[in-house]
Amino acid sequence: MNVTGKSRRNFLQAVPCLLVASTPSAAAAATEPNVLGPWPDYSTQIGTLVSEMTWMRTKVVRTVKGLTTEQLDYLLDEKANRIGALLLHLAATERVYQLLTFENVPGDKVEDHPQFKEWKMAMELGEPARKTITGNKLEYYLNALEETRGKTLSEFRKRDDKWLQTVDKNWPWGPTNYLCMWFHVCEHESHHNGQISLIKGRTPGAKPENG
Repeated sequence: MNVTGKSRRNFLQAVPCLLVASTPSAAAAATEPNVLGPWPDYSTQIGTLVSEMTWMRTKVVRTVKGLTTEQLDYLLDEKANRIGALLLHLAATERVYQLLTFENVPGDKVEDHPQFKEWKMAMELGEPARKTITGNKLEYYLNALEETRGKTLSEFRKRDDKWLQTVDKNWPWGPTNYLCMWFHVCEHESHHNGQISLIKGRTPGAKPENG
């Protein structure tokens, strides 16, 4: 493979991270943002999951950094979602998984749960969200993300790897454990970060992405 220019620089920058992650020093992952691994104050597997979720969240925050209310409210077409609504959707999804895994609310009971009511529109998106979730500054959405993540981290500190491996045999997509559920929360952010990046690039006056 011929690696040149920017690709070569990116590859060389990534190599130290890969090497470090393969050694015992990975336990210090919390001090290096691009080294995934166990974090202090968490059990081993939960800490590694936290490092992955934190890394992904950093990418989302970087994508929306500096966006104006106009950009957050931009509607690409009549079927699209606004960036602001997508950010609130990420917070809503995390709240749902808190109810499912920390508070043991059955999946078919979540929609009727009192604590889900305020998140229902952001969770479902669609036309109601397009009409209602507008006019907010970036800080509003970032605060929602930070608040829900704070609760997640607090609850994770109370639990161990045995809990993380707990299997729900009645889950809609088949038997699954809490690790898979929370990794889905991380993967879900990656999915929507791609959407956000696309919409951001179409907003009036958008500047080309660097790298």
